[in-house]
Amino acid sequence: MKLLSDLFSTDYGLMSIIGIGFMLCMAAFFVRMFLVKMNEPPAPNPAARAGGGNSSTKGLPPSR
Repeated sequence: MKLLSDLFSTDYGLMSIIGIGFMLCMAAFFVRMFLVKMNEPPAPNPAARAGGGNSSTKGLPPSR
């Protein structure tokens, strides 16, 4: 019982409860966010639509 009384009545016990609760809420938020983002369809690539071909070398001088 001393453990529970220290946990709920001391400043370090209350901060421990707050820290653990915050981390659990943050973990639940990230799990939900990642699951939603994994299930949405991929966005189209704007570079593939722009002109086709190899757009990463446009504007560069020819290599030797």
